Amino acid sequence: MENSIEYVVLVNEQNEQTGVAEKIEAHKNALLHRAFSVFIFNDKNELLLQKRADLKYHSGGLWTNTCCGHPRPNEDTTKAAQRRLAEEMGISTDLTTINSFIYHAKLNNDLIEHELDFILFGKINQIPLINLEEVQDWRYISFTNLLAQLKANPENYTAWFKIYCERYLKNIEQMFNT
Repeated sequence: MENSIEYVVLVNEQNEQTGVAEKIEAHKNALLHRAFSVFIFNDKNELLLQKRADLKYHSGGLWTNTCCGHPRPNEDTTKAAQRRLAEEMGISTDLTTINSFIYHAKLNNDLIEHELDFILFGKINQIPLINLEEVQDWRYISFTNLLAQLKANPENYTAWFKIYCERYLKNIEQMFNT
């Protein structure tokens, strides 16, 4: 699954590259690095969620947005997001960057997320063909049901997804209604 060494792009708060680091090193030492989160909606304005595989190196078994990841050194963020969307969910669509934000969150396994996370949006009606090493389940969910689930069971969702939903609820609602 994630045995090969992967590198992430270290950045400052202005998204200027300051170096590269092994992905695990960046997460152990809370190094600010570039990341992305993809939100895919269907024609019913439902968000496609994924449940991360239990064996992921962090946040296994938690629900989150459609797909997440890190651009590799010298890789365009949108192309990286499309790559991971295909690798994790088996789907392909055009993506638009909505915004970005910096967050810091403690995870399991003594890891820390410190990411400049770009939020990308897309529309598709395709049924995903999930990679079971990455994703153990998926579902489409309405805005109303998502809010109810986040309130009732926040422990079932990834840190970055909850942070994004808390900080940018209006953006999420606009994406649902686009």
